[in-house]
Amino acid sequence: MSKHYDVVVLGAGLGALATAALLARRSWRVLVLGQGYRPPAYTFDGYQLARRSFTMLAASSPAWARILVELAQSQTFKRRMLPLDPMLQILIDKKRLELPPHTELFAREIDREFPEVRRVVDELYAELGRTNAAADAAFERDLVWPPGSFWERRETLRIAGTLPHLLETERDFLADFPRDHDYRSVVEVPARFASDVAGVLPPFAVARLHGAWSRGVMRLAKGEAELTEFLLERVRAHGGETKLTERAQMVLARSGKVSGVRIEGDDEPTGVQFIASEPTARALVELAPDARVSRRALDAWPRLDAREHRFTLSIVVRDEGLPDPLAVESFLLPRGKTRRPIVHLQRLAEGTGVPGTTLLVAEALIGEGSPFQLEGAREAVLKTVEHFLPFVERHYVMVDSPHDGRPLWDHRAGKRVNIDRAQLRATGGSLEPEPMTPRWHVEPEALGGLAGEPIRMLLGGAFGVGKTILPALGQEGELLAAWGAARMITRTDRRKEKMRRDMWSKVELG
Repeated sequence: MSKHYDVVVLGAGLGALATAALLARRSWRVLVLGQGYRPPAYTFDGYQLARRSFTMLAASSPAWARILVELAQSQTFKRRMLPLDPMLQILIDKKRLELPPHTELFAREIDREFPEVRRVVDELYAELGRTNAAADAAFERDLVWPPGSFWERRETLRIAGTLPHLLETERDFLADFPRDHDYRSVVEVPARFASDVAGVLPPFAVARLHGAWSRGVMRLAKGEAELTEFLLERVRAHGGETKLTERAQMVLARSGKVSGVRIEGDDEPTGVQFIASEPTARALVELAPDARVSRRALDAWPRLDAREHRFTLSIVVRDEGLPDPLAVESFLLPRGKTRRPIVHLQRLAEGTGVPGTTLLVAEALIGEGSPFQLEGAREAVLKTVEHFLPFVERHYVMVDSPHDGRPLWDHRAGKRVNIDRAQLRATGGSLEPEPMTPRWHVEPEALGGLAGEPIRMLLGGAFGVGKTILPALGQEGELLAAWGAARMITRTDRRKEKMRRDMWSKVELG
């Protein structure tokens, strides 16, 4: 092997890049392979379209703050962030609830739309504040979530025992609200979209994710692309290499431990000591045909089933077709039994690249029990958007999804013209349907329903840093997995661990 790295990171998600940045900072030689990574946006005829929605909900997490401190980037990143006001908007037929960052204004919103449950709402947010304060104190500690070894379990489970609602078997976190009250959806729907779990969320995750939406939502001017480039730049600044257009075709393993990767197009394999993997453990094993993983180990591994997926639709609209009160982040909740799906809608005024137009990014969840499937998802999502934004269809410019393989709809001539997907390839689009982001059902449940796969994967020297480690916690779960994997790898080298301890006495303190 002519080339060798200490760590190869597979993937370019938040957890993967955070792991790469931390290890590069700690003097490990790191290589990042995109492993099929696609940029968050593509264009057609000068108009920018989105592959997926992105909200920086992890900005308030102590896990993210701790990573920024170690990277000595707290103040630099803070200057990039822009606060949202309102943080969130909920549209339920004739009701519109906004969550402003100011407590007094929020109280007025409740009095205006939900006066009958004002006392219950006050009690709910007092409990949410208590739960999230305990979670902040727990997640700012140098622990492994979820724990694996005996000592990790001893450390982490002692702290986990202090977290309200984590080990409860009762799933109804909102028991004081009437059974079909709309405010249940106000709490549960944004939390559900922020999570990577398909199905009912554990009560602690509901509290944590609703807290992420209601404690001060921040945004980056260029969204996910800006966050990705920020972390890649940190990797490169500390000597790491980033190759997002390349992938590992094969993982080499000796005696069950990773020893190298074969990168597509390379004649020789690349030596490696550790792998940090965004793909699942089973997907990683499939890349290692020579690895001897026992049937017993595979049977004992948690079973992950992608029961839901995120469907994304880009809607370019002329500015005059949108109501001024529409927030940057909103959720559209149709009432009753309807074939219109719940939609997470983002309003990105600067996102099209063409003056006088706005990009709406609509996200819906497709899975078991959904009233619509992929082939009709485009029309179903538009029905919801048109229901809550009257006459918006008169102002469509373009409509497209990367997931359904259907032509782009071009409305610039006053009527719909179908644009073959082959014309999008030159500007970042794909001819074939692109896979949707999965949401996972995990069996058996662990750590109060928060955990999925262990960080230590089925191959020795391989660590999980993707969405499947703590899927219930969304972005924060990825950051906790990244910290845990970086901690385990660092502790295998006493010299680098000592360098890290010394470094902490020199980096910024907040």
